[in-house]
Parts: sequence; structure tokens; C-alpha cells
Amino acid sequence: MDLSKTPPLSNIPKIAMLGTFPPLRGLSSYCLELSVAVAELVQVEFISFRKLYPGLLYPGGGLKDDDSFPSAEHQRLTVQRRLTWYNPLTWLRAALFTGADLLHAQWWSLPLVLVYGCIGTIFKLRGKPVVFTVHNVRGHEPSRLFELASRGLFKLGDHFIVHTRQGRRLMQAHYNLSEDRISVIPHGSLDFQVKNQVNRDSIRQDMAIEPRQKVILLFGAIRAYKGVDIALKAFAQVLLEVPEAVLVIAGKLWQKWDPYQQIIDTCGIANDIRTHLDYIPANEVYRYFEAADLVLLPYRHFSSQSGIGGTAISFRKPLIVTDVGGLPDLVAKREYVVPPEDPDGLARKIIDCLTDSHRLAAMSADAEKVAAELSWSSIAEKTVALYNQLMARN
Repeated sequence: MDLSKTPPLSNIPKIAMLGTFPPLRGLSSYCLELSVAVAELVQVEFISFRKLYPGLLYPGGGLKDDDSFPSAEHQRLTVQRRLTWYNPLTWLRAALFTGADLLHAQWWSLPLVLVYGCIGTIFKLRGKPVVFTVHNVRGHEPSRLFELASRGLFKLGDHFIVHTRQGRRLMQAHYNLSEDRISVIPHGSLDFQVKNQVNRDSIRQDMAIEPRQKVILLFGAIRAYKGVDIALKAFAQVLLEVPEAVLVIAGKLWQKWDPYQQIIDTCGIANDIRTHLDYIPANEVYRYFEAADLVLLPYRHFSSQSGIGGTAISFRKPLIVTDVGGLPDLVAKREYVVPPEDPDGLARKIIDCLTDSHRLAAMSADAEKVAAELSWSSIAEKTVALYNQLMARN
């Protein structure tokens, strides 16, 4: 877009977006892509945090900044990093001293409910519409408190965005919201993580993976709902027919690794697994996806869309997913969707893919089509159209 030909800033609506922005972690990858895309169409003031929440609330202790994110510069994007979880004055200032016409809050984390509640209430008192993108309709782990907090917070919302059709149904059922107040707008692919001119062979060599080996990737935080144990049991079966297979598991531990290690030891598959059980900085993500031949999302349950899936799509990687949440939307063909908690079915599908190079190539081509459907320009257009509808009613 030629910014020199765009209207003056004074003639363009201004949106306040509330969430996390780099170098914070949280939802920063999503917020980075969305805010830059939306800034092509309206002014965006991103309200982010200086201190997100106490480290003791985060598994592993602390949530260190990630300085490896790319910079986000746009004529119509400004970023305020002033919120602290412990100082309500920062919440008040963020809500009171903005000329934004609408608040778009990214909701996903229980410890932030008071911050979001304060800022949302002030916007409502000022007669400004409030939109929530609900990334987790229900907590990934069962949490009555999360649902109660969400229920109270959602009383401030004029409209809600979810990433999947199932998410909309859950919003209606759990929070008694009418369908016309909920829009389905997908999670886009995280293209900023892709790097050009990388040496795949060198990356795999660094991981002690031989050129002939077939790499299966499990990426992202290690949490019970992600089905890592299911993948391990399936992988043990895969090795019987594809002995050159390697399983790479990369992500921060949110729970003890012991139960998974017990499965590995019992199945005798330790030599065929590579692990990196820690947070992967944004500028290192590409290494794992470039090395992979196939990516798995074997989730037990889910009500949203997967940022990991969006990353796999951005790298055009073949995907096998379970039939939960919006995961089936990440693959072009239903044959790559398997039932949750079915290691036998997952193993069979992995074997079918790894033993057929033409199938893998076709899956990569399908990922190209899915990526086109998840373009940020399309997501921004739908989002801004919603903003305009809400502001027109005020």
C-alpha cells in the first residue's frame, strides 16, 4: 500500500487494541500480525503491558521478554507499553487518555480480568463500543473461575470475535449470547516467522538428524490438552513401519515431564526423539518447522484456533490434526483429521503420509491454499468492517 496516497490521520477512525505486544510473549505473535494488518485501514493505538502478571502464576517461574520479535512499524500504529498488573493507575490512564473510537480487547488469561474489566468499563462509560476477541472460550484446563470471570467481563462487550464455528456455538451455550453478537474471524498464519535462504540440512545436522530421516514435529507449550502422550504412543507404532522417523518435541513445560518420559522409556523410543523443553524465541521458531516433514496437532480438546497451526501453515508444512475446535480448518482434506485420543488412528495416518512422498507434496500444496484463506489482509477487512458497523450505531 502507498501510504502517501492514504487519507490524513484525522479522517480515519482510531481503534484501541488491548493485549500483549512484543517483546512480551502471551498473544504477541497474533497481536503483531493483526495490528499491522488493521493499521492498513484504520489508526491503531495498541495498549500493551510493561509487567504482564506475577511470575509465580506462570509455569516454570517468570515470563521473560522475547527481544527476538521483528519490529512493527507503521504510520498508523502506535504502541503504548505502560500497563502493569499491580498498578490500577496505569489501567485508568490507558483508558482515559486515548482518543480511540472503539476498544478491541484480546481476551485469553484469567489473571488479567481486573485490568480488562477496568479499561472496558471506562470505555463503556465514555460511550465507546467494546469488542472482545475470545481466544479461549473455555480454559484449556477445566476452570470454573475462568468461566465466571469471562461471564462478568463479557457484560461489557458489544460484540465478540471467535476463531471457529465451534467457538461461536460455545459462546452461545456458555454465556447466553445471541448469534448476531458473535463473528467468526479466523486466526491468520504467522508469516513473520518464516526466513528466506535457510539451510535445512544444516539445521537438521545441528539437531542430530540425518538427511534420510523423516521428522515429525510437536511444537508449543507442553500441556495436558495438547495430547503429547497420545503422540508418543502413536510414534512407537510408527517406528515399526518407518524406522527412519524422528519425533521432535519443542516447547516450554507447563507440567512435569515424568509421565511422558515414562512412556518413552516403556516404549523404548528415546533414541528416536529430540526434545527442547523450553520456550523457543520468535527468531528460532523457523528452525523447527524448516526441519520438519510433518507437523502434528493431536489435541484432546480445544475450542479455538491454534497459533501453532497457523505457524505450520505459514511454512506450508503437511499437518495432521484431531477433530476438535478449529483444527480441521487448517487442513484442506478431511482425511488428515483424526479422532482425538486415538493413538492407533494417528499412527496409521502418520505412516500413510511418511511413506508417500507424493502425498506429502500434495499436503504442502494444500497448505498454500489454506494460507490464502487465512490472509491477514482478509482478516483485517472483516475486522474493520465490524468496527465500522459498531461505531455507526453509536
